[in-house]
Amino acid sequence: MTRGWSLIYEGFDPDQEGLREALCTLGNGYFATRGAAPEAQADVVHYPGTYVAGCYNRLATRVAGGVIENEDLVNLPNWLLLTFRLDGGEWFSVNAVELLSYRQELDLGKGLLLRDLRFRDREGRETRLSSRRLVHMRQPHLAALETTISAENWSGRLEVRSALDGRVVNAGVERYRELNNKHLEPLETGTLDEEAIFLKVQTNRSEIRVAQAARTRLFRDGELAGVERHTTEEPGYIAQEFGLDVEEGGQATVEKIIALYTSRDHAVSECGHEARKAVARAGGFEDLLESHTEAWEHLWRRFNIEMETPAEQAALVLRVHMFHLLQTLSLNTMDLDVGVPARGLHGEAYRGHIFWDELFVFPFLNLRMPEITRGLLEYRYRRLDEARAAARAAGYRGAMYPWQSGSDGREESQKLHLNPLSGRWVADNSHLQRHVNAAIAYNVWQYYQATRDMEFLSFYGAEMFLEIALFWAGVATYNNELDRYEILGVMGPDEYHDGYPDANEPGLDNNAYTNVMAVWVLCRALELLEVLPADRADELRDALDLGAEDLERWSQISRKMRIVFHDDGIISQFEGYDGLEEFDWQGYRDKYGDIHRLDRILEAEGDTPNRYKVSKQADVLMLFYLFSSEELGALFKRLGYAFEYETIPKNIEYYIQRTSHGSTLSQVVHSWVLARSDRPRAWRLLTRALEVDVNSAQKGTTAEGIHLGAMAGTVDLIQRACTGIETRGDVLRFNPCLPEEVRRLRLGLHYRGNSLDLEVTHETLKVAALRCVAESVTIGLKDETYALKALETIELPLS
Repeated sequence: MTRGWSLIYEGFDPDQEGLREALCTLGNGYFATRGAAPEAQADVVHYPGTYVAGCYNRLATRVAGGVIENEDLVNLPNWLLLTFRLDGGEWFSVNAVELLSYRQELDLGKGLLLRDLRFRDREGRETRLSSRRLVHMRQPHLAALETTISAENWSGRLEVRSALDGRVVNAGVERYRELNNKHLEPLETGTLDEEAIFLKVQTNRSEIRVAQAARTRLFRDGELAGVERHTTEEPGYIAQEFGLDVEEGGQATVEKIIALYTSRDHAVSECGHEARKAVARAGGFEDLLESHTEAWEHLWRRFNIEMETPAEQAALVLRVHMFHLLQTLSLNTMDLDVGVPARGLHGEAYRGHIFWDELFVFPFLNLRMPEITRGLLEYRYRRLDEARAAARAAGYRGAMYPWQSGSDGREESQKLHLNPLSGRWVADNSHLQRHVNAAIAYNVWQYYQATRDMEFLSFYGAEMFLEIALFWAGVATYNNELDRYEILGVMGPDEYHDGYPDANEPGLDNNAYTNVMAVWVLCRALELLEVLPADRADELRDALDLGAEDLERWSQISRKMRIVFHDDGIISQFEGYDGLEEFDWQGYRDKYGDIHRLDRILEAEGDTPNRYKVSKQADVLMLFYLFSSEELGALFKRLGYAFEYETIPKNIEYYIQRTSHGSTLSQVVHSWVLARSDRPRAWRLLTRALEVDVNSAQKGTTAEGIHLGAMAGTVDLIQRACTGIETRGDVLRFNPCLPEEVRRLRLGLHYRGNSLDLEVTHETLKVAALRCVAESVTIGLKDETYALKALETIELPLS
């Protein structure tokens, strides 16, 4: 349950522990550690995991008669390990005692994980255990754990064991466990002084060195206790054991401070040296807590959304989502060479890869702290050469970014994936989702619109954008009979359809979303060359061998791209969609209950979604998610197609009936597109999207890692859909439309260096300029524009 600024769990539930560990992950954008109990090791209930952004390793496995290679975000040494025993008995485990009470709390405001429990052991001794844990938001290489053990009805010898364990493997996703998963090899262990131990390991293929140093101190009744220590060392593992006598009613506190560095870090001579130095210089738990809490206070001041609503659960879960976004992508991420991992730094699902989820994440960052967006976009720029090589290998100019990206930007999509329902390995054709190119271009443009960062556009963004435009121009083929250009052999965002029924080769023709996005990219590319400084535009034309004939081809394609329609105004998801069979939705619901993953159900039956009008998630409707009706109308007019008033609601109703919501992103998009036409249904979809991870609606997959794109999408629904924010041209436009359940919305915005405060009710829009770098900001409401100067406030009626 949630209350105030806390996510609270009462009682210990082994069946829910994996979910809780994911949702109670603590991180700082550099690394994150799952919310596992300090005494726990990986088993059927618990899965401790620590992940550093961008720390990947590649292993090969023989599967189904062939060899497949997978690159994984590596589970790094477990620094949490801290346990105790009384008078030489069993080491503490919740399974070996009688729990009298159990409470775990994730404090969202301070970034703290709190645990409080009381237990009775076999000898009748009653003990209280309280712990606090943090992963430091300001000092990204530090984390701390404080555990207090109180003797309620006993006196005796308390023994403590504190360890660093590098013998871990990647085993957090059941369907991956047949694959090779031992990524770490031991390098060094040792003691630094009587309080501190040290561990260094290395990934066995990427050769990333990882060092951890831990300092453990024991306090009795608040005073530092001098204790004798015994050290145990094995390859990849080191532990210290020590103890002291505790009197009835007394307590002992164990403080464990750790430092984590890798050989990928900036400004380090050697990661082991840095870890040893950092742990020696680190203050105590209270010192670290003070600066850590202050860092979170600053983050919330910038990112919080005040939503006045009787739906308190929705407001609180929204805050949980923002919390996990900021733990994955923070100020500490800005200078790292990393992308947006689809499952955060919270688990091993999707192997920590980067898909297109940044499309849903960046709007939240663009209007709050766009410097983070810029750093993440530079991840894509550094892999531009790999995208160019992929395009050349496929016979095209320009850049072809992969559907799944990891360390170096090659295609990381699997060739085979396991269907857990059938137990069969089946072909994975998801690499045909070329629309990731369009997403990257869209992100570059939206970042520029929000910031007007001409330096980024000139030296990074424009080059990516123009190379993507060259790819679309090359992949488009001319159909002489139709006098139209076509894009053949791709997959759309839907993902259920990867080919035509009974076809020998995968791929679909004229996916509407892909084709329209290609047109938008080409239009903006032509505009981009006018926006850039003339000398830089000339340099890019020369560097990319971009001639007048290319620009003419872009113009032609952007006017003659083919969009397929059926049933009087329905935009066909792809050519031939109208010829597919209608699906027996009710029959399958009656038979299976949960049919979110129809692809797996049908494959297990020996069937395929390719035969049916079914969608996993929004495809055509993504167009209405990304663009206003005015923008889409202009694009369709340019193409010579009718775009009537009824086009959007008619298509929404058609496709929403044919979607299983097999992706966590689906309900976000559907809620967005319904926000103005059917607000009650839009709110219902939003509340379902909010619950996807908190209640693990996707059949337990949240335990393998949160769904970062869906979390960001729910926040963006409140931030942009409810306010109608658009950053288009040189105007910050608003068109508010609050759900009935939201009485008032207040948030801060950062637009082109200007700090604004926004407040929306059902009656008024109020925008205050707190600080302006420009003489004024142009605000748009419907068809009117207003100049807002520094320290001024505009209040406009919405009736």
